[in-house]
Amino acid sequence: MFVYRECKWRDLPKLLARVVRTVGMVMIMIGFSVAFAYVMALIRLPAIATEFFLTISDNKYVFLLLINILLLLLGTFMDLAPMLLITTPILLPVIAKFGIDPVHFGMIMLLNLGIGLVTPPVGPTMVIGCAIGRVTMEQITKELWPFYLVMVIVLALVTYVPWFSLYLPSLLKL
Repeated sequence: MFVYRECKWRDLPKLLARVVRTVGMVMIMIGFSVAFAYVMALIRLPAIATEFFLTISDNKYVFLLLINILLLLLGTFMDLAPMLLITTPILLPVIAKFGIDPVHFGMIMLLNLGIGLVTPPVGPTMVIGCAIGRVTMEQITKELWPFYLVMVIVLALVTYVPWFSLYLPSLLKL
């Protein structure tokens, strides 16, 4: 309105309504994810799942695969920040048992939960992008499949080749 003069003053109510609608959608999603995180913490779902995975195998690589699956599934239903706050204290003692570097595991968690941010059914980032672009999640999801494949390949590389996540921090330990 002031610099580019693309918007007119008469468009202001329509623009404000669109912004309020988008912010409202985001706030509702954040509220539901926080409530869901609270319920998960109450029923100790991450702790139960971790105990379950530890009874399945004592192999570090199988454990990492199972944790990837768990975090990918949980990441599709919850936002990144609550999942990090809930699962990190639970999983840190477990990764110490397996001898996994905490920085490496942090990168694994961030990648998993980052993929969850753009994965239906919740995918808060995807919902915001769809609201701004005025497209449906179904339309976007059809177009994103090649990118999901690349994200999973990168996740596998970071998970099973620790060098990818530990090289740069190793330079800082001079």
